[in-house]
Amino acid sequence: MEESREELREKFHRRLAAHDCKLTRQRKDILEVIISEPHSHFNAEELYEKVQQMNPEVGLATIYRTLDLFCDLEIIHRLDFDTSYKSYELNVEDQHHHHLICLQCGTITEFKDSVLEKFEQDLEKTHNFDIVDHHIKFYGYCEECSSNKGESKNGK
Repeated sequence: MEESREELREKFHRRLAAHDCKLTRQRKDILEVIISEPHSHFNAEELYEKVQQMNPEVGLATIYRTLDLFCDLEIIHRLDFDTSYKSYELNVEDQHHHHLICLQCGTITEFKDSVLEKFEQDLEKTHNFDIVDHHIKFYGYCEECSSNKGESKNGK
């Protein structure tokens, strides 16, 4: 069952306190923006723009420092999509998923697949290996970009 916004907020506030990290106004605002869209993927600049709407006093350097801290505390995950910037997502436990990345527009779509989960279990059993993590990314073209490519090929 998915955690509510309030449950996520409380869980991450406790995690900060457990590591003797102050919950400054800036950190609180940054966390609030991240929690407001728990399934989104974002980079530092996108987060900065959203936080600015809440608190214009938060600088980009504060965003970067806070992202590093939140990664260290496993509040968020840093994702590597082979782009020139780092992407992040909220660490929602027990919700392991994979990503489809559009090479044209950059859209990132999350998906879960029981076949991949079974494959992982079979690997563990076959190789007597305890898998603790994995990351699967598929690159291609989303539906919209695929249709646009077809239209441009037909001269439309």
